Order: sequence, then structure tokens, then C-alpha cells
Amino acid sequence: MSADPITVVGMDGAELTAAAMDALHEATLLIGADRQAWSLPNGASTVTRRPLREIDAMLDDLRNHDGPAVVLAAGDPGFFGIVRALRAGGLTPRVLPAPSSVQRLCAAIGRPWDDIAVVDATVDLRGAINVCRARPATAVLTGPGAGPAELGAALHGWERTLIVAEGLGGSGERLSTVDAERAAGMPWREPNLVLCLRDDDKVPPSSWYAGGEPAPPPGGWALRPGAFSHRDGQLAAPEVRAVVLAKLAPRPGTLIWDVGAGPGAIGVECARLGAAVLAVERDPGQCVRIMANAATYGVEVCVIEDSAPGAFGQLPDPDAIFVGGGGPGVVAACTSTGATRIVVALHALEDFADCRDALYGNGFTVDGCQLLVSRFADASGRTTRLAASSPVFLLCGTREA
Repeated sequence: MSADPITVVGMDGAELTAAAMDALHEATLLIGADRQAWSLPNGASTVTRRPLREIDAMLDDLRNHDGPAVVLAAGDPGFFGIVRALRAGGLTPRVLPAPSSVQRLCAAIGRPWDDIAVVDATVDLRGAINVCRARPATAVLTGPGAGPAELGAALHGWERTLIVAEGLGGSGERLSTVDAERAAGMPWREPNLVLCLRDDDKVPPSSWYAGGEPAPPPGGWALRPGAFSHRDGQLAAPEVRAVVLAKLAPRPGTLIWDVGAGPGAIGVECARLGAAVLAVERDPGQCVRIMANAATYGVEVCVIEDSAPGAFGQLPDPDAIFVGGGGPGVVAACTSTGATRIVVALHALEDFADCRDALYGNGFTVDGCQLLVSRFADASGRTTRLAASSPVFLLCGTREA
């Protein structure tokens, strides 16, 4: 393997720096897209010019070459870029970056970018869509079959504005601001980049953490009962919610259904942990509570005012489902959605066997528990008493994706 230097040069259409030009003049191997590698000057007497190819082929070119080499890349090559592939292949390059495409798009619209989550839809389209559903600001790196139209179509039900940059940095650069529904029906020129915003006029708050506040949020999870607007007897105890959240495993990139959501405490808690959330609830008053509880914590829960399982056919496939009401028929319908985790809360044993059998019969591994929570209650003097709540039976079904 050659020990000669490898320099990765980021390009954004601007004039190259002196350091980049020096590296180009010294190089005897130049790797880049045709429009890059064949048009740039080179002062060496002999230079081999190669197009960007499959990663393995590029690594072989670099390993087998004697002499300094330059690899040309768009923007910041360490930002979802080629530097990772070189390091994984055992090569340590010198990197001369240019601004990333995300920075250039935000600069073009005069917006700060430190609150924006960045996802690569070409690697995980479904995960990228769920981050767009969950977060107020997401930049999406796109590709064929994973572009603005696909994002727009998947965001039905979520109010989002898409800012699409086509040909960013080139002579034909074009910026378009459209809602998700319109984006779904438009043709888009590649390459493009998408900025997905809940509110395109809002100035994001300053933060100490790039990409937005990390999960878990301040205050943790399984919030106290007084943290939610609810009807008496309609809110699971924090200890029950803690177990449910552990079984649902909400995280960025996942979609959780909260079925029979009641006041939406489970859905709101999942959203606070970074998941996209759909709440299915037939009671209009409870739907209002769900939206109010979500607004209290600055998260978004998409509310479907309808009965389960009738509403399921119009919803995007979930990763996990919490069933807070509906009985065995709803549980059976949930097993056909593609979810790999289903958690069912029951307050009586009458439906236990049928719900368990619905999970078993559709390929789920099932476990469960009874939770009886006794919490501290106010008492006079220095004594402390415990107040017991009604028991809750949890069924937890899991299956391979």
C-alpha cells in the first residue's frame, strides 16, 4: 500500500484555495466526477485521471498508486461524504472541505442551520420520513426514488413546508418553496436537497446542541400525572408508562401508533423521545386533549379522530403500536400492520387470553406482566401512606422485522 499523501478536496463552484491548487499540481492521480477531474488543471508531468467509481474500486486505485493523489468531492466530504469510506478502507486523507450542501441551502434562504437534523434518505427513506414527521426542521439528502416527491407523498397529514434546492451551486440552481402535497405531484431535477420545516417563518431558538435538543429531553420520561390534561381515571400511572415506553422503544426514525389514545400521554412521551407519532382516538374531546398535551411539550402528534381498526387502512405502517383500548379485534388488526412491537394495556382479565392469542397466532413472541402501583400519598404528621391504583395487565408482543 502506498504511503504517499491523499488529499480530499471539497468543491462548491467557487475558486479553489491555494492549498487545494498545490495539492492538484503535485498529484499524479486525480479522482473525481468527469466534469471535475477532466476540467481541472494539473501541473504534474504525468497524471492519471479516474472517474468516481464504486468505493472498492476507488480504494484499489488509491492503494495501488505510487505518488500523491487527490480525490474531488462536492461540498464538505466529511459530512455524509467520502472521508468515511476512505477511513473505513484504512486510508487517512488530508481534507480540504468546502461548505456542505446543507450550509449552502440555509445560506441561500438566510436561515441558521444549527437546529436542523440531517438525514440521508438514500440510506433509509422510511427513517428519514419519520424524522421529518417528528422534528420541526430536517434537511434531507436525496437521490433517485428518495426525493422531494416521495417525501411529500409520505407527509400527508403533517403540515410541512419543503424548500427544494435543485442543482445547488451550479449555473441552473433553483430554489422552490412548496407544501408537502404539492411537492408530491411535481417533477424534480437531480441532484436536489430538501429542507423540511414545520414553520418556515419561525426563527429557531438558540441551542447548545447542534441538530436540536437530544433525547431524552429535560425531565426524562414517565412524567408525573399532573403533567397532562386528562379525565379522572384515564391516565396510566407514570410507572406503567415507563414500562410501556421501554417495550415500545421509541427513537428518532421510528413511527409509533397510539391506538385508543385517550389524552395521548403515551404518544406525547414517545414524541418527546424523538419518534413520529400517530394517535387514533374516536372521542373528539380526547383528541383536543392530545393536541393540547403535545403543544405543552413542543412536540407533534398527528391525531386521527376515528375508530380502530377502521382507520388503519389509511395510515402509514408503524414500527411499534400501543393499544390502550379496543379489545382483541383491534389487537388482531394491529398484527397485520408490519409493526415489530405491540404493547397492549388491559384493565380486566376478560380479554387477556384473546389478545394474547391474537399476538401468538400472528408470529409474535409474547410476554407480559401485571403492574400494581402503590404511590406515596399525603398524610398528616410525619407518616407516609401508600395509595394503591388499580392493576394494569400488559401484553408485550415482539417479532423479527
